[in-house]
Amino acid sequence: MQSLMLGIDGGGTRCRGRLTDERGQLLAEAYGGPANVWSHFEAAIDAIDRVIDDLFTQAALPPAARAQTVLVAGLAGANVASVKARLDSWQPVCQSRYVFTDVETACAGAHNGAPGAVFITGTGSQGAVWDGAQFTSLGGWGFALSDAGSGAVLGQRALRLALLAHEGIVPSSVLTQRIMAHYQDSPEQMLIWSRQATPADWGRIVPDVFATAHAGDAHGAALVQQTAADITQMIQPLLARSQKLALMGGLAAPIQPWLPADIVALLVPPQGDALSGALRLASQFSMNQPA
Repeated sequence: MQSLMLGIDGGGTRCRGRLTDERGQLLAEAYGGPANVWSHFEAAIDAIDRVIDDLFTQAALPPAARAQTVLVAGLAGANVASVKARLDSWQPVCQSRYVFTDVETACAGAHNGAPGAVFITGTGSQGAVWDGAQFTSLGGWGFALSDAGSGAVLGQRALRLALLAHEGIVPSSVLTQRIMAHYQDSPEQMLIWSRQATPADWGRIVPDVFATAHAGDAHGAALVQQTAADITQMIQPLLARSQKLALMGGLAAPIQPWLPADIVALLVPPQGDALSGALRLASQFSMNQPA
C-alpha cells in the first residue's frame, strides 16, 4: 500500500483534517470541535481523534491503511514546552507522526513548503520562519502576555480609550461614543462584561475601529496606527531571517494600508493555509521515510 498523507489544523475554534494519497489526490476532508492543546488538552485530542476517524471512514479505507499514513498536525498551543511533552503520549496509529504549532504549518502553507516567514494577525498573533530545515517562532503566548498587533489587543485598547473619553480624561469621538453606547453608557456594565470576555469578544469591536478610522475619527486612526506599529515591530525579526513574508489572518488585509511602504513592498501573498502546509510537510517527510 502506498503512503497516505494526513494533515491536521487544530485551532481554538475548530479542527480541520484532510487525507490524500502520496500524489496529493484528495481522499477525504473532515471538521471537528476546538483543538487548542494548551487551553483544553483532553478535549482537543478527542476532537483530533474524531476527525481522523471521520477521514478514514469517509475514504472507506481498511484499518491497515492507518499504518501507512504520515500524519502532520499543526496545533494551537503546541509551542508550550509542557504541552509538547504531554503530546508525546498522543500516539495515533500511523506510519509516522509530526506535531507543529498551527503558525508553523501556516508558514509551510504560505510558501508551499519553501523557506519563508509568516505573521498571523487575527484574534491573536504569532510569527514563524521556516529556513528549509527548522522553524523559528515568536509570540503566541496568549492575550494576557503577548498577541501584539492582534484584534484582541486592539479591541481592548479601544474599550479602554472609550472609558477614558466617557470620564472626560480624553476627548470623545464617534468611535468612543459608539463603544460606550453598546454598554448603555455604563462603565459598570462594561466592567461586568469584561470579567467574562474572551479574546474573541474583545476583538469584535475591531471592524468599527477600522470603519471610523477610515472616516477620519482621530481615536480610530490612532488605534489602527498603533496596531500597525506593533505589527511592524513584530515582523522585523522575521524579516531579518527571511526577505519573503506573508501576512495572514483576519487583520492582514485591512491593516496593510496602514503599514510602512517598505514593509508592504516585502509582503508576498500566501499560497496556502495551515492545512495545506501540514500536507506539504507530510509529503516532504514521506519522501525521507526508509523504504
